[in-house]
Amino acid sequence: MSYSSIAAELRKELASNMPQIRMLLKKNPAMAFTTINEIASKIGKKHGIVLSLNFPQRGKIEDFESYGTENLGMVFQRNSKNFPISRELIKSKASEILENSQINDAYMYEGKEGVRVVLDNIRLDVLPASLHVWGKFDKKTAEFCNWLLINCYQLRPGVDGALSETNSKE
Repeated sequence: MSYSSIAAELRKELASNMPQIRMLLKKNPAMAFTTINEIASKIGKKHGIVLSLNFPQRGKIEDFESYGTENLGMVFQRNSKNFPISRELIKSKASEILENSQINDAYMYEGKEGVRVVLDNIRLDVLPASLHVWGKFDKKTAEFCNWLLINCYQLRPGVDGALSETNSKE
């Protein structure tokens, strides 16, 4: 399963639930947030990942058109500390696909590793256990995330399930 197809599935499901979400936003924004992430969770579970939408700025939850196009989090192997491939390969691929990006090692403590990719209006936190996209992703960002899902997180197109036994019971 690709990043693009998971995001598209999420957008479609959220759009079909938009009347309920809009009603909840007016009455109880916290319940709307919960409902949005329950929908994301169901889609993630179907693909063996933990999927969540984040709303980092105040009022962002009311930007219905952005749902599923930005601020997505995916957790694959909750306790992983190291990438299954070279961190340098991840950084090289990021540089190749996401030209003019700032690429740095990140979260390098307690035996953990990670990569942070920063573009003009987006940040990607690439960790062995998870991928977090902060900002609106475009075609190039999705291309890099698609590459990560296959090569780093080892999700193959048409094959679901990256979570360990422990995580799949949650």
